[in-house]
Amino acid sequence: MRFPILENDSSKIDEEKAVEMIRYAVDNGVNYLDTAYSYHQGNSELLLGKVLKGGYREKVYLATKLPSWLINSYEDCNKYLDEQLERLDTEYIDFYLLHTLNKNYWENLKAINVFKFIDEAKRSGKIKYIGFSFHDNLGVFKEIIDYYHWDFCQIQLNYIDRNYQAGEEGLRYAYNKGISVVIMEPIKGGKLSNPSDEIKSIWDLSHIKRTPPEWALRWVLNHKEVSVVLSGMNNLEQVKENIKTVSDARPGHLSKKEIELIDKVTTIYQEKIKVGCTGCEYCLPCPENVSIPNIFQIYNDLFVFGTEENSRTRYKHLIEKGKDGSKCIECGNCESMCPQGIEIRSQLKEADKILRV
Repeated sequence: MRFPILENDSSKIDEEKAVEMIRYAVDNGVNYLDTAYSYHQGNSELLLGKVLKGGYREKVYLATKLPSWLINSYEDCNKYLDEQLERLDTEYIDFYLLHTLNKNYWENLKAINVFKFIDEAKRSGKIKYIGFSFHDNLGVFKEIIDYYHWDFCQIQLNYIDRNYQAGEEGLRYAYNKGISVVIMEPIKGGKLSNPSDEIKSIWDLSHIKRTPPEWALRWVLNHKEVSVVLSGMNNLEQVKENIKTVSDARPGHLSKKEIELIDKVTTIYQEKIKVGCTGCEYCLPCPENVSIPNIFQIYNDLFVFGTEENSRTRYKHLIEKGKDGSKCIECGNCESMCPQGIEIRSQLKEADKILRV
């Protein structure tokens, strides 16, 4: 989902660079490629179909995802799977995921009997293993895990997001059920790659010198419950660095002092968080369509990662859509539902004041 692009247009993949990255990765031991129907506005799957010619398809496990938000009927499932097989120019997909499951998508997929589709797709050989990627709270995660005999699942995890969505507890829960776990966002979309001077000074205390992305990847790989780590690399240098990192990163490889160092960095980041929102979305839907969790994430990112320009640009998009904090009428419905006890109304006002340009 983060291939190098041309003209700042996500639909225009720089094919020459992307092909070089992928084939270098596969030639040097990477054997799991993750894509999805929507990545690069639909062009990621097409590119992989081209790249995997010449014997490369046989060297990798290919993963892609059913676009849950586009599924309105049982027939849609087969329609999109067949389209993806054609895009990828392959007869089968090794690891197939129900994409970005949350409570709403989950209930809809159950209603259209997605499990019949899964079983038939497996029997026909179109898919080998079934899983889901996840974006909701821990309770929903456990419900989904317990509902079906999944082969694997995919969750967000990094040393800041230890308790976010499924988190470490969800990781252990799936593992103890015999379900393999794939980790996404180990470097939090690259946000952990460019730390402040304060964070750098902590990393400098280590006698082993590592880059910030390496520290992030090693923290995830230190967990015995992790099967695969996905890093959204967008240049060849990142591919080479990550391959070098994982060459000796095994579960339990970090020393006690190294773990304490990472914990200290985590604490510094967490102390900068302005609103303790976990993104559980219990506050939604807002009667005025205010995008509450999204606003708090943008607001927190500004202070935690220093993403001033990016945060204000993202907030401007919410203003244009009429989903910004100024639309709050202070009805208080959200606060009565918030499990974190956040004073949402006052925090929305503060976020709006800071983010509005």
